[in-house]
Amino acid sequence: MSEEVIHPPAEELSMPKVLAALADPARLATVRTLARVGESSCGQIQHDAGLEVSKSTMSHHLRILREAGITHSRVQGARRLLTLRRDDLDARFPGLLDAVIQPELAASR
Repeated sequence: MSEEVIHPPAEELSMPKVLAALADPARLATVRTLARVGESSCGQIQHDAGLEVSKSTMSHHLRILREAGITHSRVQGARRLLTLRRDDLDARFPGLLDAVIQPELAASR
């Protein structure tokens, strides 16, 4: 059974919705971690980001990020794999993603 995941088209991404999604510390940590590690499963990204939240809370955060157009989610078997929609975000809001993840990249150097 295949589960279809709905993502907003790039041309419908809105700055207020993206900024609102990034305003939450857990979601910001998720985005910064995805920028660092690349494609990752939901459970792994939660672990790598150091988030101590319930599965339902993490699912909520991931849904908000996906609906804002920040992440792309694909189903592979029993796992859901996440990536940043870097190309779409950079085309729509040049420099925004770099500004958001820069503190994370600077700290890892």
